[in-house]
Amino acid sequence: MDNSSKKFDFIVLGSGIAGLTFALKVAHKGKVAIITKKSRTESNTNYAQGGIAAVTGKDDSFDSHVKDTVIAGAGLCKEDIVRGIVEEGPERVKELIEIGMKFSHKATENGDSELDLGKEGGHSNRRILHAKDVTGREIERALLDSVASSRNISVFENHFAIDLITTQKLGQPGINRCVGVYVLNNETNFVETYSAKTIVLATGGCGKVYLYTSNPDIATGDGTAMSYRAGATIANMEFIQFHPTCLYHPKAKSFLISEAVRGEGGELTNLSGQQFMEKVHPLKSLAPRDVVAQAIDSEMKRTGDDHVLLDITNKSARYIIDRFPNIYQTCLSFGLDITKEPIPVVPAAHYQCGGVQVSRNGETCINGLYAIGEVSCTGLHGANRLASNSLLEALVYAHRAAKHSLDNPNIPLNTDIPDWHSGDAINADEMVVVSHNWDELRRTMWDYVGIVRTTKRLKRALTRVKNLQEEISDYYWDFTVTSDLLELRNLATVAELIVKSALKREESRGLHYTLDYPKTVEDFAKKDTLIKS
Repeated sequence: MDNSSKKFDFIVLGSGIAGLTFALKVAHKGKVAIITKKSRTESNTNYAQGGIAAVTGKDDSFDSHVKDTVIAGAGLCKEDIVRGIVEEGPERVKELIEIGMKFSHKATENGDSELDLGKEGGHSNRRILHAKDVTGREIERALLDSVASSRNISVFENHFAIDLITTQKLGQPGINRCVGVYVLNNETNFVETYSAKTIVLATGGCGKVYLYTSNPDIATGDGTAMSYRAGATIANMEFIQFHPTCLYHPKAKSFLISEAVRGEGGELTNLSGQQFMEKVHPLKSLAPRDVVAQAIDSEMKRTGDDHVLLDITNKSARYIIDRFPNIYQTCLSFGLDITKEPIPVVPAAHYQCGGVQVSRNGETCINGLYAIGEVSCTGLHGANRLASNSLLEALVYAHRAAKHSLDNPNIPLNTDIPDWHSGDAINADEMVVVSHNWDELRRTMWDYVGIVRTTKRLKRALTRVKNLQEEISDYYWDFTVTSDLLELRNLATVAELIVKSALKREESRGLHYTLDYPKTVEDFAKKDTLIKS
């Protein structure tokens, strides 16, 4: 056991757009530790293809962006929060460009150059700033280049945050405050203690709780689970967004086909070539994601097929290759030429609309603990996230949390934090059991807590999740902790939160659709589903 304690002014858990932006904005005032469980480039941000939704076009307006967001959110958005983020967005995007972000441009009629704005589902105007179809990768590059040039920021790769340290857990009286985090160093297998006056959760979402997901392997809901165990309030976890179009291929590992493909004219059909979205929504294939995902799920059940098709062959090959180079090359590597044939697609878990409940400055109910990005629930997304609003939210809330933490600094903790203690037995069968439990959990969530739900399925899921949690708890306390065990523990916690939240909402709204309560109930409008340990 490594008894050393590492002290900083700020600790950031996660290395996506939210965490990196926050770190850059506070680094001039103190020492910052960025703790990331994989490499610094491995994050949901890095996989974002679409872009950032922001009002920059001359024909666009804040009112239009707000209206689109609120409509997509199905009556659960907090409109003051939506307007604040939308109106603040262009300035935050400008700052991103200033540090080196290179968005795609196009030539104008008079020979000048302007931002090439894309259009995605649910948007009434072209307002998606993108870097072709690798926007996330370009954002990460720009932010990491800036982080590398800062003397005050230290990045700890392959370090897994286990649990938050709070004054309540330390037995101190008064307001509960977060003062640090226990971290597993995967290179040494020691658990280290990190402390700071301000701790920021920027850990992303929980897509890996489902069998099929567009998320990378790191998306195991760590921040949501840790904050729940620490006493934070969790909101609206029943609203898990399923991206309608992930590549259906046995070797593709749920490669995402960006919503921008539909924004540029791609059309959904069944395997017989029949379009089915025109019967579902006036925006057809460009309807909001919850509508499209449910329509695809319904069409697959009706036909018995295991996927549908997304056809962009109405565009020229040159246009497709230039606009979607990453999607084109990836599909080609699987033997699929999207300039000549439709793309087989299937819905997959994509985005966590709920999360740790926060104020307009990213504060949780635990003093000194902020949550920004996908791990948080701000009130922007409501019951369904509008495409490309997530990166915008991350930028705005990173800025707000940074400003608030600098304007309201905490005093250092005046007591020592005890070292980490856990079981030290090593079980040769541990990996087999962890792998089996991981698979069982994800299959349970996919089969019982997917796009279409019933109360009976949800109750079955809850029983299975609780049984798994008992097994996981035995391993957690008896054996040496590993990253795989910690991720499984967090996934099981998040699974419980999703199921319990879904059982509480006895209606269908946005991403939460249940056959037992198929109608939207007015009493649930503006009413968050809250859970606290």
